[in-house]
This record gives sequence, C-alpha cells and structure tokens, in this order.
Amino acid sequence: MAKYFVGVDVGTGSARAGVFTETGKMIGSGKEDLKIFRYGHDFVEQSSADIWSAVCISVREAVSKSRIDAQKIASIGFDATCSLVVIGDDGRPLPVGDHGEPVRNVIVWMDHRAIDQAERINRTKHSVLDYVGGQISPEMETPKLLWLKENLRSTYEAASHFFDLADFLTWKASGSLQRSACTTTCKWTYLAHETRWDESFFIGIGLEDLTADSFARIGSEVVLPGTPLANGLTSSAAAELGLPVGASVPAGLIDAHAGGIGTVGATNLNGANPESCLAYVFGTSACTMTTTSGKVSVPGVWGPYYSAMLPDMWLLEAGQSAAGAAIDHLISMSPAFSEAKKLAEQEGVGLARWISDAVKAKCRNFSDAIRIAEGTHVVPEFLGNRAPLADPSARAVIAGLGMDTSIDGLLSLYMAGISGLGYGLRQIIAAQEEKSVFVDKIAISGGAGSDPLIRQTIADSTGIQVVSSKADEPVLLGAAMLGATSSGHFLSLQDSMESMSSFDTVYSPCGGPLSEIHEHRYEAFLKLQSLGSQLRATSSS
Repeated sequence: MAKYFVGVDVGTGSARAGVFTETGKMIGSGKEDLKIFRYGHDFVEQSSADIWSAVCISVREAVSKSRIDAQKIASIGFDATCSLVVIGDDGRPLPVGDHGEPVRNVIVWMDHRAIDQAERINRTKHSVLDYVGGQISPEMETPKLLWLKENLRSTYEAASHFFDLADFLTWKASGSLQRSACTTTCKWTYLAHETRWDESFFIGIGLEDLTADSFARIGSEVVLPGTPLANGLTSSAAAELGLPVGASVPAGLIDAHAGGIGTVGATNLNGANPESCLAYVFGTSACTMTTTSGKVSVPGVWGPYYSAMLPDMWLLEAGQSAAGAAIDHLISMSPAFSEAKKLAEQEGVGLARWISDAVKAKCRNFSDAIRIAEGTHVVPEFLGNRAPLADPSARAVIAGLGMDTSIDGLLSLYMAGISGLGYGLRQIIAAQEEKSVFVDKIAISGGAGSDPLIRQTIADSTGIQVVSSKADEPVLLGAAMLGATSSGHFLSLQDSMESMSSFDTVYSPCGGPLSEIHEHRYEAFLKLQSLGSQLRATSSS
C-alpha cells in the first residue's frame, strides 16, 4: 500500500503543509496566515493557539487537495522558526509582555528585546559560547529566558515548559516532552556532542533555577531530528488535524534546517555530498547551513553544532537577520513605491513579482540586471549582522541615491538590495573559507529565493554556482522527510534525502565585465559596512 507523508512548516507569517509521496512529489498543499503582534522597537510576539489552529487548517487543506485517503498518511513532520513558546500548568499560555495577555505567549525569533542580556552573557566568555560562533545572539532562547526572569518574573516562575516552536508543535501532536537536538543545540546551548546541558553556564548567567529539576522545563531528554516520539499522533491531535491516530511524529527541525535537509542530499548533480553544498534558505530572513565531517569553528558563525541537522555530522549556521524583509523595507522607502504597488495591483500580481518582471523586461538576460543598480549600493543590514560580524547593532547603509523619483529609481534600489544580500552571503562564505571550509554550490530554497532573477543574482554576486530543488517546497519536503524516516519507510534520514530530493536548474556565475562589476561592488559593500560600524562607534562614544 502506498504511503504518504505530511510536512508542516511554520514560518513567521504563515503555517504551511504539504502531502508528499515516497519519491518527494507534493500532491497537496495548504496555507494559513498567522497573527503577529508588534510593540515598541524590538518586541515581536505571536500566539501558540493561533499557530496550532493555523497548522490544523493548513494540514486539512493539504490532505483535501491531495485527494487521498487520510488513513494512508504514515507521518507528520514539523519545522518552525526558532521562536520561544511559554506554557504554564495544564498547557495554558502565559503572557510574554507587560500587556498581560496570555494568548500572546510566543517571543518571535526576530524579537530583539534581550540585547542587553545577550551582551552580559557574552561577557562571561563561557566555553559553551565556543559552539555559537563565540557570541550568543539575542535571537537565541537563553537571552530571552533571562529577559523573562528579570522583567516578567511572574510568567517566568509560573512556566512549566519553555519550548522552541518546533518542539511545542511535536508536543501538541504527540504529548512528548522530548526536545530536538536541532532546536536545543542551535538555540539553547545544549552540547549535543557531549549529550548534556552545561550547569555551570546556566548558574553563571543567573538561570540556575533551570538546573534544579535536571532542566525539565527546557528539556531533560534530547533526541535526534527524525526520532519517533511517544506513540505517535494522539487522538485529540489526530481529530484536529484530520489524520490517523498513531501516525508517526518525529522530533522536528528549525525551518532553515528543514530547507537544508530538503536540498543538500540530492544525488543527481555530481553525486550526494552534503559537505560541498551550502544550503541557503532565503525567506523573511536568510540562513546558511554548511555541513562538515569534522569540528570546525568559524568566528561569528553559529556552531559548530553536532548532529543538529544530519546525524554524526557537524553544522555551521549563519545567515542574515533580514533578507526578504530587508528588501520589502528597502523598496518601501522609494518615492515610487506607491506607484509601483498600484501598478502591481492593476495587473493582479504581488509587488515583488511585479518589480522582478519590470527588471527582467529591461535586461538582455538575468545577469545583465546588475547594470540597473548603476551607482547605487546597499548594505541591507536593517536588523543587524547575524554573521560573520555577529553585530546586532549593525544597521543598513545606502549610498548613491539621487533625486530620481521614478520607477527606474525603485528598480535600481531593488537590484542594489538583492546584490547586497549576495555580497553578505559571499562574506559569510569567505569567513568559512578562512577556516578551510569550502563549498562548490549553493542550494537555494525559501519563498524569496524562488525567483530565477534572484537566484542568478546570488550566483553572480557570490561567484558560486546556485542550484534549485526540483521540489516546489523544499522546506516542507525536509519536514516530510523526517516523518518518512520516523515511520520506518526509509532506514535513515540520509536515505530519505537521497530518495525524495533532486536538483533542477543550475545557475552559473557570470564572467567577463559583469564579474568585474560584482568585484567592485563587493569591495564597496565591505567599505560601506566598515564605515557604518565606525560611524556608530563615533556616535556612541
């Protein structure tokens, strides 16, 4: 009997689900938008109840569109953003802000309220920081926990469980309190290579109470991604999702890591070698995943993480805190933004699609589009530099703007922003190369990375071949692969990757004069980035 596998991806703005065959073909999908609550400069929150409801809606929609018997679904795998979920007794949500609204119980990954706590943790120079690139980020969970303890003591003390979002979802589905080695290692300072939490670290930063019950509130039992949890889908969760009771529920992944699983193991391009392929998951933010067989530390790059994505392999994780979101913000600053938005609406397409099509219409080929940027340069670090500078205080730098208020001026700004993201990726790759970590291709995934113009621009600006997955939704596919493994259909996650994924289109970097243009623009990127840092230092002194 044919088996099918459901993958669920919870991003920042929506929950999505897909039903996949054993060959990796998606036969049905669903999507439901999520509520986001913002207040102040750095506070971004969500609701775990809203997220779970959106998951259930999207799964039911995906199964309905697949036109299969739901009883043939063998598993459901989850990936999600690395957001912090706070749960009290009996599963009740607890407020994470002074608004006092329990429904708002999720601190979103991009929330930067814990910058001070992160800086204080980094000043301890504890050895666990060696496994987060030398410095912990305010986007990670430990600084956020410390912020809650110092600013919302009632919530902190009442919390029975602090979950990474992916672990919350597997708990809702299976009832299991086991945590994933992906989430805990990458965002909570779990030492997977030693299978332990470091008590001295938590005591040293003021979270000693978490050690009292063997870390039960953050995960006393940590398992590898893809490990089957408890007895599978509970009857209550099965009823909500419209899936069979007992369907396998594997330990989950962070969303970017699911994109890595869904792409880097494809076998149809020079064999399957995850170490030579960097996964670039380009969505609201952008993450890079680089796999190594040995332990390698790169300053400013998160990790090395052991078995956080692939079992028995090390992982280096980097990326940009704002990617798709940075481009959206950038173009909103153009005087022609309202005009472009109106034209896109008249044509019945999204603004990003309209701008991309307008650029393509002016160019002989995708690589030639960089000429549209002319003398405009953008360092698109609106939300800081995640890597390799590990500087959350970094801000965007825009140079070369004139008095142009036309659509052409907007297109120039757009191409300068896209290439700026490419140069930021090139900077990360260069930092890894200094530690003898080399890749020869970039496997791109994520909604913002689905545009061929963007894929070619990334190849041109980095000088490295970009490959796209044959799967329309490689992040969802990665989540489904977890279940294909946990259900026993495949013997290992590596087997799932090789059987369910393949590459499609190859984008080779440009040469000749266009390559020289990118070299000059990359040099300008580095100079502007450095100048921005100097100016911030001057203004704060």
